[in-house]
Amino acid sequence: MTDRTFGPKGWTPDRIDSLAGKTFVITGGNAGAGFEASRILLTKGAKVVMLNRNPEKSTAAVGKLKQECGTDADVSFIWMDLADLSSVRDAAEQVLKTVPQIDALICNAAIAQVPTQKFTVDGFESQLGTNHYGHFVLCGMLFDRIEESHGRIVVVASLGYKMGLKTMQFDDMNWDKNYHQNRTYCHSKLAQMMFAYELQDKIKETNKNVKVFVCHPGSSATSLISTSGGIGTRIMWWLMSKSPMVQTAEKGAYPEIMCATEDGLEQRAFYGPTGRMEMVGPVGKGTLESYAVDKQVITKLWDVSEEATGLSWSLYRPVTLPVPEPDGP
Repeated sequence: MTDRTFGPKGWTPDRIDSLAGKTFVITGGNAGAGFEASRILLTKGAKVVMLNRNPEKSTAAVGKLKQECGTDADVSFIWMDLADLSSVRDAAEQVLKTVPQIDALICNAAIAQVPTQKFTVDGFESQLGTNHYGHFVLCGMLFDRIEESHGRIVVVASLGYKMGLKTMQFDDMNWDKNYHQNRTYCHSKLAQMMFAYELQDKIKETNKNVKVFVCHPGSSATSLISTSGGIGTRIMWWLMSKSPMVQTAEKGAYPEIMCATEDGLEQRAFYGPTGRMEMVGPVGKGTLESYAVDKQVITKLWDVSEEATGLSWSLYRPVTLPVPEPDGP
């Protein structure tokens, strides 16, 4: 049954009164749904820190956001490449030094439909390494700051999780034997979801003050395919973008903004468009398949991820965070 919690039009940013005094950190905030999410948060008075891999596009995005939202809009970026874990660690350390409060970390950045097998700096299949392992490390390093703020983690996944193996390929996480641009992408997005749901369980076990939500943008007109997909995929997506089955990037940003700001949301859920095939339409709670929360698999993925990245999360041990640097005069 279609979710009607927020009425026939679904959730929209009109439900937000003011976000003054709140800080949002978002990956991939210089284009597509991430840019639109940043813009909407700024119009509500929030501070936005973008973590992006392209300095030139980031500088241009900051300029455009200030032009649209006012020169006093509190928006900045920190360089980070999710495909390089040393870059992720450096960016996280900079955030901890300069951002004293994180009301929500929005894991928005992704690559998709990479036509041939490629690897990250650390030797991971590029889509799994960027979409899952990069965010796994980022969330782990910023977790205690988020908890101090009683904040949230928002994982932006994809309906594609239903189109792949529907489990983790633990015997070949790099897809050396059966690489496929779509199924491998779907594998990476399912990994992100499983990480989030296992994190929910670990937070409950340890009584931490962080909420975790999972959402997807539906079928939205963003630059995701054009930046990493092959020529054939780009052409097919361009044709599809002209149909009613694709919505604007702004509407694609609604689910992640809702998950970052709306009170009273159920955590063990999957939010996004609730219209035709859950690709477009009013935003609310969609369908969450049981295999995405398979306890045996999500627990094993957590262990595999810690071992692969070398990051042991601080959930079960006390941590001392660096003191943020004071603002300049």
